[in-house]
Amino acid sequence: MSISQHPVPSPDANGRVGSNAPLPSTVAPAKHKGPLELRRKQADTGMSDQHLLDTSGAGQFIHTDPWRVLRIQSEFVEGFGALADIGPAVSVFGSARTRPGTEYYEMAVDVGRKLAEAGVAVITGGGPGSMEAANKGAVEGNGVSVGLGIELPFEQGLNQWVDLGINFRYFFARKTMFVKYAQGFVVLPGGLGTLDELFEAMVLVQTRKVTSFPIVLLGVRFWGPMIEWIRDTLVAEGMVSEKDLDLIQLVDDPADAVHRVLHGEPLPTPTGEQRPE
Repeated sequence: MSISQHPVPSPDANGRVGSNAPLPSTVAPAKHKGPLELRRKQADTGMSDQHLLDTSGAGQFIHTDPWRVLRIQSEFVEGFGALADIGPAVSVFGSARTRPGTEYYEMAVDVGRKLAEAGVAVITGGGPGSMEAANKGAVEGNGVSVGLGIELPFEQGLNQWVDLGINFRYFFARKTMFVKYAQGFVVLPGGLGTLDELFEAMVLVQTRKVTSFPIVLLGVRFWGPMIEWIRDTLVAEGMVSEKDLDLIQLVDDPADAVHRVLHGEPLPTPTGEQRPE
């Protein structure tokens, strides 16, 4: 029998030749652990943040935490290196549950596109929903589309519109990148993660840790009740100063949101007048 007559063995699911194991019909979902991508049995592992904050076991932290510092350091080094040359940028936040075709999704697409057309990079959390929409808009506007992912038990990985993506293990390292490389935030309707980023940014501006950092909320119907609560409860009870409300701007128009985050003032009306605050 000639060489050409020999049957060619099929590779198994791991690429090994000579096995009768069938190829998987679908690709197993991946779990990201920092720069690692894990599937099947390899993905059965805890989160890095979870291990960091878990101090169970007598003296366990003495043996593990000093070494974990090196991994944390590597996330900052990787993030700083990847984002140092992206130029001016704005971070866009919003719910991962926003569905394509909805009002908020299309708003996020419009924001991403307008930022890109203005020569500004778009940074999101890299996930689905409003994050995906803003990244999509950035690509459509021929701009820089950045996604900063995070290791979560229900993660879906970086969305398809991310051109420059980094997966983080630790929330605090990721949050630093959102602020360090952005000149402002545009915040669309979202849940706990969105609120976390919004209020942290407000605290950073309030305490002057960052300066000249516009924070624009997009969606008056969604954010209006929260602003009223801050004014009627927090300000009324003396928990915050009334001037702290000046830290955020509330708008309904994506074009106005982009103009405010880039220029710190409302978009002029067609007649040349400024829009009301």
